[in-house]
Amino acid sequence: MQTAEIIDYKHLFEQAQFKIASLNHELDNLKRMLFGSRQERFIAETATGQVIQGTLDLNADVIAACKITKATKVTHQQTRSEVVTQRKEHHGRMKLPDHLRREVIVLEPGKDITGLRRLGYEITEVLEYLPGELYVKQYLRPVYVQPTSDLETTFITAALPGRMLEKCMAGEGLLAQMVVDKYMDHLPIHRQLQRFERVGVTISQSTSNDWMRNTLNSLIGIYELHKKQVLESSYLHADETTIRVQDENKKGKTHLGYYWVYHNSEQKLALFDYQKGRGREGPDEILKNFKGYLQTDGYGTYDDFDLRADITQLHCMAHSRRKFSEAMGNDAPRATYVLERMQVLYGVERRIKEEMLPPDQIIALRQSESLPVLKELKEWMLIQISIVLPKSPIGRAITYSLKRWDKLSIYTTNARLQIDNNSIEREMRPVALGRKNYMFAGSHDAAQRGVMIYSLFATCRLHKINPYNWLKDVLIRMPNYTTKNLHELLPQNWKPADNE
Repeated sequence: MQTAEIIDYKHLFEQAQFKIASLNHELDNLKRMLFGSRQERFIAETATGQVIQGTLDLNADVIAACKITKATKVTHQQTRSEVVTQRKEHHGRMKLPDHLRREVIVLEPGKDITGLRRLGYEITEVLEYLPGELYVKQYLRPVYVQPTSDLETTFITAALPGRMLEKCMAGEGLLAQMVVDKYMDHLPIHRQLQRFERVGVTISQSTSNDWMRNTLNSLIGIYELHKKQVLESSYLHADETTIRVQDENKKGKTHLGYYWVYHNSEQKLALFDYQKGRGREGPDEILKNFKGYLQTDGYGTYDDFDLRADITQLHCMAHSRRKFSEAMGNDAPRATYVLERMQVLYGVERRIKEEMLPPDQIIALRQSESLPVLKELKEWMLIQISIVLPKSPIGRAITYSLKRWDKLSIYTTNARLQIDNNSIEREMRPVALGRKNYMFAGSHDAAQRGVMIYSLFATCRLHKINPYNWLKDVLIRMPNYTTKNLHELLPQNWKPADNE
C-alpha cells in the first residue's frame, strides 16, 4: 500500500474517531437532560470513586495522551481508623402554625373520674385537610317604595359593590384561585373544571376562558406600571425561554414564541415580555431607554448592547461553568481543573452572602481572592486553546469562555453585581413547568396576557407574598383606584387590608 494511501486512511480514521467522540458527547448530554440531575454542583470524583486531582499547571498536556515509560511496584501499608460521627440533634416534631383553625376534640378516659383533680392536658395535633369550598355569595337588597305623588312612585334599593368584572358570575376569590392554579401550580383550565364538576358545579370551557381572559386584561394597567418601574433599574439580568403558541395561520401546528425575562435582583422585581421570535428586535425595543449594567448569557442578540455607551454588559459565570461540566466526558483532567478553580470563585460569593459584607469589603474580597483566580484561569486557557482540538467539547468550552472572559470578570469591580444569572433562571422555572402541563398558549394574545401574570406572580414570590391573597385583594380594590394611586397595588408596594 502506498504511503499516501496510508496517510489518507489514517486521516479518515482520525476523523471517524473525532466524529464518534462528538456523537458520544451529544448522547451523554441528551441522557443527562432526560434522565440526569439538573443540579450543576461539581464533585471532583470519577465513577470509580477515585478523586481527580485538578493539578494541571499552565503547561500541562493531555494526561490521557501520555505514554507510560516505566512501571514501579509500590507497596503500601493498610491501616484501619475508626470514624466517630456526631449524632445530629433532633428538633422534635414539626410545630404546626398558630394561625390555622383548631378543631378541638376532648377525649375523656373511659373510667369514673368523679372527684378527681385535672392537672392539665396531653395535647396531640394532627394536620387535616378539607377540599376547597365553592360557595355562593348571595346579595339581598331590600326594595323600598317611596310615594312621591298620586301618580308617581320611587323605588329605593342599595347599590351593588363595585367590581372589576361587573356581570361576571365568578367572585374575586374564585377568579384569583383559577389564575393561581394555572400560572403558579400549572393546572390547566380543563383540569380545574373537572375538579369543580366533582363537587357538582359544571362550568363550560368557553365561560371559564372568558373569565380568565377578562381577569388578566384587567391587570394591564398594573403590568404597564410594573414594567416602567423595572426598566428604570440600573442593573438588570436578561434571559429568554420558549413558549409554544397556537397560530391561526398554522393549522395543526404551533408557533415557537419567546418569553424574554428581565430581573432586578436588588429590588426583587421580575418582568416577562412576549415576542414572536428570538431576534434582537424584542430586547432592543424594550431596553431602548435602559442605562446601566446588563447581565446576559453569551447569546449574540445581546451583542448590540455592548456598543451602547450607556450600557455595561457582563456575562454569566454559570454558563461558562456549564460548558466545562459538559466536557467532563471528553477531557476530565482539564475540565476538573477549571471547575475546581471556579469553586473557589463561588466560595468567595458564598462567604459574601453568609457574612452579609458591606460593599467596600465585598470589592476588597473579590479583588484579593477572586481576581487572581480569574487571571490565572485566563492565562491557562490561552495556553490550552493551542493544544486541544478546537471542535472538541473541551475546546469549545475554552473558546466560549475566553471570548467572554473580560465580561465574566466585571462583577469583581462593583459590589452590586453578581457572578452569574442564576437568579433570573429561577424565575423562569414556572414557565418550564407550565409548558409541560398546559403545553401551549391559545394565541399570541394569550401569550401576551401570560407574561403579565408571570411578571406579577414572580415579583410576589420574590417578596414572599401569597399570590392568591394579592390577586384577590387587587381585584376587589382596583375599582376604587385611579392612575394616581394604582402603584400601591403593585406586589412590591402592596399592603394587605387590616382584616386579612
